[in-house]
Amino acid sequence: MKRFGFRRLRFGRGMILVLAMFMAVLAGCGGNTGANTEATNTSSNNESSSDKGTDNTAAAPVKITWWHSMSGSGEKAINKIVTDFNASHPGIQVEAVYQGKYDESLNKLKASLGSNSGPDLMQVYEIGSKFMIDSKMITPVQKFIDEDKFDLSSLEPNIIRYYTIGGQLNAMPFNTSNPILYYNKDAFKAAGLDPENPPKTFEEYEAAAKALSKNGKPGAAIAIYGWFMEQLFANQNAEYVNGGNGRDQAATESLLASDAGVKTLVWWKKMVDEKAVANLGRDTDDTDSAFAAGQVAMTLDSTASLRKIVDAVGGKFKVGTGFLPRPEGVKEGGVVVGGASLYIMNNKPEEEQKAAWEFIKYVASPEVQAEWSVSTGYFPITKAAYDQQVLKDNVAKFPQFQTAVDQLHASSASNATSGAVMGIFPEARQIVEGAIEEALNGKKEPKKALEDAAAQITDKLKQYNATVK
Repeated sequence: MKRFGFRRLRFGRGMILVLAMFMAVLAGCGGNTGANTEATNTSSNNESSSDKGTDNTAAAPVKITWWHSMSGSGEKAINKIVTDFNASHPGIQVEAVYQGKYDESLNKLKASLGSNSGPDLMQVYEIGSKFMIDSKMITPVQKFIDEDKFDLSSLEPNIIRYYTIGGQLNAMPFNTSNPILYYNKDAFKAAGLDPENPPKTFEEYEAAAKALSKNGKPGAAIAIYGWFMEQLFANQNAEYVNGGNGRDQAATESLLASDAGVKTLVWWKKMVDEKAVANLGRDTDDTDSAFAAGQVAMTLDSTASLRKIVDAVGGKFKVGTGFLPRPEGVKEGGVVVGGASLYIMNNKPEEEQKAAWEFIKYVASPEVQAEWSVSTGYFPITKAAYDQQVLKDNVAKFPQFQTAVDQLHASSASNATSGAVMGIFPEARQIVEGAIEEALNGKKEPKKALEDAAAQITDKLKQYNATVK
């Protein structure tokens, strides 16, 4: 490992415009992304570089600050990881600091630029990937992987693919999930459906939802969440934006109104119109609550919600899980990973960047990944984690989790399933949710709603690309 040294980030006029635009985007974003829960402690307690013990002759530990967006059980798990690392690595001391939801923490990062108050290590949600790369604020982890001859083959390839952009791994995956079908086995049996055979296609899902509906009450619910639309595209092996899903070259056009999008929204609206699927709004917590209360017998949500859902059901009925449905006849496709990854910031001294990499390697170890998965419900990014007894025991306790693992491994490798990449993704997701609402509420036909949304996204892509050199 060589070079770096402390330097300030220098931004041209274009990048300043990128930052200003992206801050405006994030200011209006909420979202359902896994870790976006209650905000608690927002103080950073950062130290200046001169206070961070960079004098090796004094044998002082290298101190690094990690900004993250995990609250609740996620924050508890992070604090344990940090405590254990600090105890076993006296030469490096990590401070984990909760900075609010993903969009809040990214705004704080941008506000810290040009000063020494920002973090060494940053957790950023997956849809912030393109912006982080374009910002030139990061040192891609590929640099340390190459210098350290770190074996990437030990990691889950379908997870690594998402964050491999421009021929290199830019960030290390950390908390990873994908969407699955949740269903009430008892209700399936009562409706004459096979409780061990959940619907696999759009057509089977629609038929099951109708069979589960009774007394005018819908049998299923799907939250109006842009992430689901992205996933249903990928499950048809359909790209969400042009330019090879933004991976071969910068995306310039939204493909939201393509056949995959229209087919998906027509299917969705038809079920709502026929009162087979409930429209409970944008929040997955509402659909999860309805499912746990037995008010609906099918829903979609993240794998990271599995334990929460099973605990909320509390034994009232047996919870089944299945793959995300796709249209009949579609053979290729799969799911895109959600969650977040860890970026090493490039405005810190070399020894702090190296220390951040040492911590990342620790976090990626099988033992830590197994404990992390058990504590939070996220996927382990390391394949060997499944050999750890603690994870074996957890899968035995929550056998539904195996569905998520199998779905991840069954996903084909393509630009579509690797996930779309665009610098305005948070805002695009909000636009898509608005389009779904317009269609489901009867304000626009599905195709028209998607065409209008695609035009908005395409226009914002052009504005964003004009600021990036």
